[in-house]
Amino acid sequence: MNQNPHLRPSKTAVLLLNLGTPSAPTPKAVRAYLKEFLSDPRVVEIPRFIWWFILNGIILPIRSSASAKKYASIWLPQLGSPLMHYSRLQAKELQEKFANEGHTVLVDLAMRYGKPSTQEVLENLKAEGMERLLLLPLYPQYSATTTASSFDEVFQVLRTWRNQPELRLVKHYHDNPAYIAALRDQVLSSWDKDGRPDFAGGDRLVMSFHGLPKRNLMKGDPYHCECLKTGRLLGEALGLDSNQCIVTFQSRFGKAEWLKPYTAPTLEKLAKEGCQRVDVFCPGFPADCLETLEEIAMEARESFLERGGKDYRYIPCLNSNPKWIEALSDIAYTHLLGWPLGSESPEELAKRHERAEFVKNQS
Repeated sequence: MNQNPHLRPSKTAVLLLNLGTPSAPTPKAVRAYLKEFLSDPRVVEIPRFIWWFILNGIILPIRSSASAKKYASIWLPQLGSPLMHYSRLQAKELQEKFANEGHTVLVDLAMRYGKPSTQEVLENLKAEGMERLLLLPLYPQYSATTTASSFDEVFQVLRTWRNQPELRLVKHYHDNPAYIAALRDQVLSSWDKDGRPDFAGGDRLVMSFHGLPKRNLMKGDPYHCECLKTGRLLGEALGLDSNQCIVTFQSRFGKAEWLKPYTAPTLEKLAKEGCQRVDVFCPGFPADCLETLEEIAMEARESFLERGGKDYRYIPCLNSNPKWIEALSDIAYTHLLGWPLGSESPEELAKRHERAEFVKNQS
């Protein structure tokens, strides 16, 4: 016999939202993931009829096998997808931080594409008594292609619910002081381990963000400006001037112009000009993934060294850095202000039970 939903303890939940990952580094799994991802009109703003033929006739048949090999090169033994592993770890550690501070807050992770799906996770939270929901995207810089798309998917699920939760959204936190401090700590930790670059001698810190078509910027997407601000704040926090650190954009796809400067050509240019060492960091990616581990840590390294560079250092993403978990907590607490962060007391639950019984007897 199902418990009356009105008599369950009312809970607050924080849902971390991330992009997604194939379930396995195989052509079949990658094809399924790419099809879902590239079919999103928020991601590819090309007329659907034209794009359907391009996607299914050219991109999926060609890219699925090639991408599967790339995923296989970064797949973690026993752990699987790095993005999934670190995203789940962030959710787990955020949940534990709430618990250690005396709060009963549900924390979970949903992927926009693939598993765990937004619908699956929301239904699970609902079953646990979730009545208040904070959406916290793992995209520090807002873009319609990521943040808005993830919000769209949540709205699509909630529109089918009769009894919807209270809802709050974290749009962005590209300039949040705790986030910037976590980025600074990650870079300094790497330098403590591997040595600080010789900036006076021409070494550089390259901050590579995921790219977008330039038309997205022209249509009003704030992503480009937010990436530049994150880069500027991080450079200032590290005590660097504008000549010592460079913001670039990676993962360009297709023939259209994307946000510039492009990461790979910038690294090649630095090597040709005599730059001996570059440290490359990806501040917009809270968790390592294909774009950071294969594209930046492997491909970009090879390109830089082949063109005369001597020392290439990849700085891992925030992953499970304690400062990053503190930042996530800080961001969450700011947006949870005024909401109860624990289950109802026995007295409060008893009062709600009395109210529900009264309504039942009046009907």
